[in-house]
Amino acid sequence: MPAVARFDLKMDAEEKDIVSRAAALMGTTMAAFVRMAAKEKARELLDRESRITMTAQDFHELTMALKGEFIPNTALQNAINAAREVKRA
Repeated sequence: MPAVARFDLKMDAEEKDIVSRAAALMGTTMAAFVRMAAKEKARELLDRESRITMTAQDFHELTMALKGEFIPNTALQNAINAAREVKRA
């Protein structure tokens, strides 16, 4: 059996009435309805925030950059050259 954690929620009478009516329409308890609604909303948010959205132009520029030849800038080339000169044991 999965671990159970308690979560207390206070709401005003109007909010409680709305949730109670909606839960009754779904044929479930208020607690189950709130759990289901919160879980659904949380998944939507997590899904949306875990994606990177870009314009068609941004996508085109990204794919061109990935297809192109990599040319290090001066600072990186200097670091590469310095690393090649380091003697490893």
